[in-house]
Amino acid sequence: MTQAENAVPQDDAPEDVVLVGVDGCKAGWIAVRRDPGAAPSTAVFPSFAALLDRLPVNAIVAVDMPIGLPDFSQRGGRGPEALVRPLLGARQSSVFAIPSRASLYAEIEAFTTVDAWYAAHRKASEVARTTSDPPRGVSIQAFGIFAKIREIDSLLIARPELRSRVFESHPEVAFCKLNGDRAMRLPKKIRGNINPAGMAERKALLAQHGYGEDFLEQTPPRGAAADDFLDAAAMMVVAGRIVRGEAMPFPDPPLADRLGIPVAIWA
Repeated sequence: MTQAENAVPQDDAPEDVVLVGVDGCKAGWIAVRRDPGAAPSTAVFPSFAALLDRLPVNAIVAVDMPIGLPDFSQRGGRGPEALVRPLLGARQSSVFAIPSRASLYAEIEAFTTVDAWYAAHRKASEVARTTSDPPRGVSIQAFGIFAKIREIDSLLIARPELRSRVFESHPEVAFCKLNGDRAMRLPKKIRGNINPAGMAERKALLAQHGYGEDFLEQTPPRGAAADDFLDAAAMMVVAGRIVRGEAMPFPDPPLADRLGIPVAIWA
Protein backbone atom coordinates (compact mmCIF):
# COMPACT_ATOMS: atom_id res chain seq x y z
CA MET A 1 0.00 0.00 0.00
CA THR A 2 1.10 3.56 -0.65
CA GLN A 3 1.06 5.96 2.29
CA ALA A 4 0.92 9.72 2.69
CA GLU A 5 2.56 11.46 5.64
CA ASN A 6 0.60 13.56 8.10
CA ALA A 7 -2.72 12.21 6.86
CA VAL A 8 -4.13 10.42 9.87
CA PRO A 9 -7.86 11.12 10.27
CA GLN A 10 -8.37 12.29 13.84
CA ASP A 11 -11.52 10.28 14.40
CA ASP A 12 -10.76 8.78 17.83
CA ALA A 13 -11.44 5.24 16.63
CA PRO A 14 -10.59 2.49 19.15
CA GLU A 15 -6.87 1.95 19.14
CA ASP A 16 -6.95 -1.74 18.28
CA VAL A 17 -9.38 -1.66 15.35
CA VAL A 18 -8.35 -1.58 11.70
CA LEU A 19 -10.72 0.55 9.61
CA VAL A 20 -11.23 -0.16 5.92
CA GLY A 21 -13.25 1.61 3.26
CA VAL A 22 -13.81 -0.19 -0.03
CA ASP A 23 -15.20 0.58 -3.46
CA GLY A 24 -15.36 -1.45 -6.62
CA CYS A 25 -13.03 -0.41 -9.43
CA LYS A 26 -11.94 -1.57 -12.87
CA ALA A 27 -9.16 -3.77 -11.49
CA GLY A 28 -11.29 -5.23 -8.68
CA TRP A 29 -11.58 -3.39 -5.37
CA ILE A 30 -9.83 -0.31 -4.03
CA ALA A 31 -9.37 -0.15 -0.26
CA VAL A 32 -8.41 2.75 1.99
CA ARG A 33 -7.12 1.31 5.25
CA ARG A 34 -6.10 2.79 8.55
CA ASP A 35 -4.20 0.73 11.06
CA PRO A 36 -4.05 1.88 14.69
CA GLY A 37 -1.76 4.87 15.05
CA ALA A 38 -0.77 4.83 11.38
CA ALA A 39 -1.44 6.99 8.36
CA PRO A 40 -4.10 5.71 5.97
CA SER A 41 -2.95 3.71 2.97
CA THR A 42 -4.56 2.57 -0.24
CA ALA A 43 -4.30 -0.51 -2.45
CA VAL A 44 -6.19 -2.38 -5.15
CA PHE A 45 -7.12 -6.06 -4.82
CA PRO A 46 -8.31 -8.42 -7.58
CA SER A 47 -11.09 -9.89 -5.44
CA PHE A 48 -12.96 -9.11 -2.26
CA ALA A 49 -11.71 -12.39 -0.77
CA ALA A 50 -8.11 -11.34 -1.46
CA LEU A 51 -8.77 -8.05 0.30
CA LEU A 52 -10.22 -9.79 3.36
CA ASP A 53 -7.27 -12.17 3.46
CA ARG A 54 -4.99 -9.18 4.09
CA LEU A 55 -7.00 -7.94 7.06
CA PRO A 56 -6.91 -8.90 10.74
CA VAL A 57 -9.98 -10.61 12.13
CA ASN A 58 -11.12 -7.48 13.97
CA ALA A 59 -11.05 -5.17 10.95
CA ILE A 60 -14.29 -3.30 10.23
CA VAL A 61 -15.08 -2.84 6.55
CA ALA A 62 -17.53 -0.40 4.98
CA VAL A 63 -18.09 -1.08 1.29
CA ASP A 64 -19.98 0.68 -1.47
CA MET A 65 -21.86 -2.37 -2.68
CA PRO A 66 -25.35 -3.76 -1.99
CA ILE A 67 -25.43 -6.40 0.75
CA GLY A 68 -28.48 -8.56 1.41
CA LEU A 69 -30.59 -9.48 -1.60
CA PRO A 70 -34.37 -9.65 -1.98
CA ASP A 71 -36.17 -12.72 -3.30
CA PHE A 72 -38.79 -10.39 -4.75
CA SER A 73 -38.10 -6.76 -5.65
CA GLN A 74 -40.68 -4.13 -4.77
CA ARG A 75 -41.08 -0.67 -6.29
CA GLY A 76 -38.04 1.44 -5.38
CA GLY A 77 -35.89 -1.58 -4.50
CA ARG A 78 -35.04 -2.74 -1.01
CA GLY A 79 -35.99 -0.77 2.07
CA PRO A 80 -32.64 1.08 2.33
CA GLU A 81 -32.85 2.64 -1.13
CA ALA A 82 -36.29 4.09 -0.51
CA LEU A 83 -35.14 5.61 2.79
CA VAL A 84 -31.94 7.30 1.60
CA ARG A 85 -33.07 8.72 -1.75
CA PRO A 86 -35.05 11.61 -0.21
CA LEU A 87 -31.88 12.72 1.63
CA LEU A 88 -29.87 13.21 -1.52
CA GLY A 89 -31.83 15.69 -3.62
CA ALA A 90 -30.24 15.92 -7.06
CA ARG A 91 -27.80 13.13 -6.11
CA GLN A 92 -30.54 10.52 -5.52
CA SER A 93 -30.08 8.98 -8.98
CA SER A 94 -26.86 7.46 -7.61
CA VAL A 95 -29.01 5.06 -5.56
CA PHE A 96 -30.56 2.44 -7.82
CA ALA A 97 -32.93 -0.40 -7.03
CA ILE A 98 -31.42 -3.83 -6.40
CA PRO A 99 -33.20 -6.63 -8.29
CA SER A 100 -33.90 -10.11 -6.95
CA ARG A 101 -31.24 -12.62 -5.97
CA ALA A 102 -32.48 -14.90 -8.76
CA SER A 103 -31.78 -12.25 -11.38
CA LEU A 104 -28.31 -11.61 -9.96
CA TYR A 105 -27.50 -15.30 -10.31
CA ALA A 106 -29.30 -15.83 -13.64
CA GLU A 107 -25.98 -15.79 -15.51
CA ILE A 108 -22.71 -16.25 -13.68
CA GLU A 109 -20.35 -17.21 -16.49
CA ALA A 110 -17.56 -14.85 -17.50
CA PHE A 111 -18.32 -12.87 -20.63
CA THR A 112 -15.89 -13.30 -23.50
CA THR A 113 -17.67 -11.09 -26.04
CA VAL A 114 -19.87 -8.01 -26.06
CA ASP A 115 -22.70 -10.09 -27.53
CA ALA A 116 -22.44 -12.52 -24.61
CA TRP A 117 -22.59 -9.59 -22.17
CA TYR A 118 -25.78 -8.25 -23.71
CA ALA A 119 -27.28 -11.74 -23.85
CA ALA A 120 -26.59 -12.15 -20.13
CA HIS A 121 -28.16 -8.77 -19.43
CA ARG A 122 -31.30 -9.81 -21.31
CA LYS A 123 -31.45 -13.07 -19.34
CA ALA A 124 -31.08 -11.28 -16.02
CA SER A 125 -33.78 -8.81 -17.04
CA GLU A 126 -36.16 -11.61 -17.95
CA VAL A 127 -35.72 -13.17 -14.52
CA ALA A 128 -36.00 -9.77 -12.84
CA ARG A 129 -39.36 -9.11 -14.50
CA THR A 130 -40.79 -12.33 -13.06
CA THR A 131 -39.53 -11.49 -9.56
CA SER A 132 -40.56 -7.86 -9.22
CA ASP A 133 -43.70 -5.80 -8.75
CA PRO A 134 -44.25 -3.89 -10.92
CA PRO A 135 -42.34 -6.09 -13.38
CA ARG A 136 -39.11 -4.42 -14.50
CA GLY A 137 -35.83 -5.40 -16.03
CA VAL A 138 -32.29 -4.66 -14.92
CA SER A 139 -30.61 -1.34 -15.65
CA ILE A 140 -27.24 -1.40 -17.40
CA GLN A 141 -25.77 0.40 -14.37
CA ALA A 142 -26.96 -2.30 -11.98
CA PHE A 143 -25.97 -5.17 -14.26
CA GLY A 144 -22.45 -3.79 -14.50
CA ILE A 145 -21.83 -4.54 -10.81
CA PHE A 146 -23.66 -7.89 -10.59
CA ALA A 147 -20.41 -9.86 -10.42
CA LYS A 148 -19.15 -7.72 -7.54
CA ILE A 149 -22.45 -8.03 -5.66
CA ARG A 150 -22.21 -11.82 -6.05
CA GLU A 151 -18.62 -11.78 -4.75
CA ILE A 152 -19.68 -10.29 -1.43
CA ASP A 153 -22.95 -12.22 -1.25
CA SER A 154 -21.23 -15.58 -1.69
CA LEU A 155 -18.66 -14.71 0.98
CA LEU A 156 -21.32 -13.69 3.49
CA ILE A 157 -23.22 -16.90 2.79
CA ALA A 158 -20.13 -19.09 3.21
CA ARG A 159 -18.68 -17.13 6.14
CA PRO A 160 -21.49 -15.83 8.38
CA GLU A 161 -18.97 -14.36 10.83
CA LEU A 162 -18.24 -11.66 8.25
CA ARG A 163 -21.74 -10.27 8.63
CA SER A 164 -20.71 -8.40 11.78
CA ARG A 165 -17.57 -6.99 10.11
CA VAL A 166 -18.58 -6.06 6.57
CA PHE A 167 -21.16 -3.27 6.24
CA GLU A 168 -22.90 -1.79 3.24
CA SER A 169 -22.60 1.94 2.79
CA HIS A 170 -23.05 4.40 -0.06
CA PRO A 171 -20.71 7.31 -0.86
CA GLU A 172 -23.34 9.97 -1.50
CA VAL A 173 -25.24 9.00 1.65
CA ALA A 174 -21.94 9.08 3.56
CA PHE A 175 -21.01 12.49 2.19
CA CYS A 176 -24.48 13.75 3.08
CA LYS A 177 -24.17 12.60 6.71
CA LEU A 178 -20.62 13.96 6.99
CA ASN A 179 -21.90 17.27 5.63
CA GLY A 180 -24.44 17.78 8.40
CA ASP A 181 -27.24 15.94 6.55
CA ARG A 182 -26.83 18.13 3.48
CA ALA A 183 -26.39 16.42 0.12
CA MET A 184 -23.41 17.31 -2.02
CA ARG A 185 -24.16 20.27 -4.25
CA LEU A 186 -22.23 19.08 -7.30
CA PRO A 187 -21.98 15.70 -9.07
CA LYS A 188 -18.73 13.75 -9.15
CA LYS A 189 -19.25 13.01 -12.83
CA ILE A 190 -20.98 14.68 -15.74
CA ARG A 191 -21.85 12.46 -18.70
CA GLY A 192 -19.44 9.83 -17.43
CA ASN A 193 -16.49 12.18 -17.02
CA ILE A 194 -14.93 13.38 -13.78
CA ASN A 195 -16.27 16.74 -12.64
CA PRO A 196 -13.31 18.55 -10.99
CA ALA A 197 -15.60 20.89 -9.02
CA GLY A 198 -17.59 17.98 -7.58
CA MET A 199 -14.40 16.16 -6.65
CA ALA A 200 -13.03 19.29 -4.96
CA GLU A 201 -16.24 19.64 -2.95
CA ARG A 202 -15.86 16.10 -1.63
CA LYS A 203 -12.13 16.42 -0.95
CA ALA A 204 -12.78 19.53 1.13
CA LEU A 205 -15.35 17.64 3.17
CA LEU A 206 -13.05 14.66 3.71
CA ALA A 207 -10.32 17.07 4.82
CA GLN A 208 -12.72 18.34 7.49
CA HIS A 209 -12.93 14.76 8.75
CA GLY A 210 -9.19 14.38 9.18
CA TYR A 211 -7.64 13.43 5.85
CA GLY A 212 -4.53 15.31 4.82
CA GLU A 213 -4.43 17.17 1.52
CA ASP A 214 -1.43 15.15 0.36
CA PHE A 215 -3.37 11.93 0.81
CA LEU A 216 -6.47 13.17 -1.00
CA GLU A 217 -4.48 14.58 -3.93
CA GLN A 218 -2.48 11.41 -4.60
CA THR A 219 -2.81 9.53 -7.86
CA PRO A 220 -4.98 6.45 -7.26
CA PRO A 221 -3.37 3.03 -7.65
CA ARG A 222 -3.42 1.55 -11.14
CA GLY A 223 -6.80 0.04 -11.95
CA ALA A 224 -8.81 2.52 -9.88
CA ALA A 225 -10.27 5.87 -10.90
CA ALA A 226 -10.09 9.09 -8.91
CA ASP A 227 -13.74 8.89 -7.88
CA ASP A 228 -13.31 5.27 -6.76
CA PHE A 229 -10.49 6.42 -4.49
CA LEU A 230 -12.52 9.23 -2.92
CA ASP A 231 -15.50 6.93 -2.42
CA ALA A 232 -13.29 4.38 -0.64
CA ALA A 233 -11.90 7.17 1.55
CA ALA A 234 -15.45 8.14 2.52
CA MET A 235 -16.24 4.51 3.27
CA MET A 236 -13.32 4.37 5.71
CA VAL A 237 -14.78 7.31 7.61
CA VAL A 238 -18.06 5.39 7.81
CA ALA A 239 -16.19 2.34 9.16
CA GLY A 240 -14.91 4.54 11.97
CA ARG A 241 -18.39 5.87 12.63
CA ILE A 242 -19.67 2.30 12.88
CA VAL A 243 -16.98 1.34 15.38
CA ARG A 244 -17.70 4.40 17.54
CA GLY A 245 -21.46 3.83 17.45
CA GLU A 246 -22.08 7.06 15.51
CA ALA A 247 -23.24 5.59 12.20
CA MET A 248 -26.92 5.34 11.38
CA PRO A 249 -28.37 2.34 9.53
CA PHE A 250 -31.14 2.85 7.01
CA PRO A 251 -33.46 1.29 8.09
CA ASP A 252 -32.94 1.26 11.85
CA PRO A 253 -32.87 -1.51 12.92
CA PRO A 254 -31.53 -3.20 9.81
CA LEU A 255 -33.63 -5.72 7.90
CA ALA A 256 -32.39 -9.19 6.97
CA ASP A 257 -32.74 -11.18 3.77
CA ARG A 258 -33.97 -14.78 3.61
CA LEU A 259 -30.46 -16.06 4.41
CA GLY A 260 -30.09 -13.84 7.46
CA ILE A 261 -27.72 -11.36 5.84
CA PRO A 262 -28.29 -7.82 7.19
CA VAL A 263 -29.90 -5.31 4.85
CA ALA A 264 -29.08 -1.67 5.62
CA ILE A 265 -27.11 1.27 4.26
CA TRP A 266 -24.83 2.65 7.00
CA ALA A 267 -23.61 6.23 7.12
